[in-house]
Amino acid sequence: MMILGVVKLRQPVHGYDVRRELLSWDADKWASVAPGSVYHALRKLTVEGLLEEVATQQVGARPARTTYRITAKGDQEYEELLRRYWWEFDYPVDPFQAAAAFLPVLPREEAVAALRNRARMLRTNADRLRASIESDWMRTTKPTHVAWLLERSALQMEAEIPWCERVAEQIEAGVELLPEGMADPSGPEA
Repeated sequence: MMILGVVKLRQPVHGYDVRRELLSWDADKWASVAPGSVYHALRKLTVEGLLEEVATQQVGARPARTTYRITAKGDQEYEELLRRYWWEFDYPVDPFQAAAAFLPVLPREEAVAALRNRARMLRTNADRLRASIESDWMRTTKPTHVAWLLERSALQMEAEIPWCERVAEQIEAGVELLPEGMADPSGPEA
C-alpha cells in the first residue's frame, strides 16, 4: 500500500524518489518498508499489473531511472488496502512486547536498567520527531498529514515513558514478578 500510495501521490515518479519519500516519512521504522526493497517491490507491482513503466532515462553517467505510474488495477488495490487499514484494527508486531513477556528471566537490576534505557531512547526519539514536526523542512516540503503521523508516533512514545519508569520502580522495590508456586526461570531450576 505504501509504495502504491507514494506512486499515486507523486506520479509519474522514479523509484529513487519513492524510496526517498518513504525514508523522509520514517516509513522504514513503522511500515515494514525496507529501503532496499523498494525497487524490487516496484518491479513486482509492475509484473502484477498494479504499476506501469512510463519511461526509462539515463542522464550522464547515472544509472538508468525508470518512471512509474499507477494503473487502474493498482488504483483499485490501493483504495481497498487504504480503506481496510483505516477501518480495521490489528495489533502491531512489537518485539519489545515479546521480550517483556519474559521479564522474570532477566535479573532485576538488568530489567530496571533496560526499562530506564528504553525510556531514555523513547524520549530521544520523541524529541527528534517533535523537532522534525517544527522544522521549516516539514512545513515547506511535506503534506500536513505527514506531520500528524510523526506527532502520533511521538505521542505513542511519550505515553510509554511513564510506564517504563513505573515498572522499573516497582521491580526495584521488590514487587513479586511470578505467582506463588511458579518456578523462578532465572533461578537454579531454570
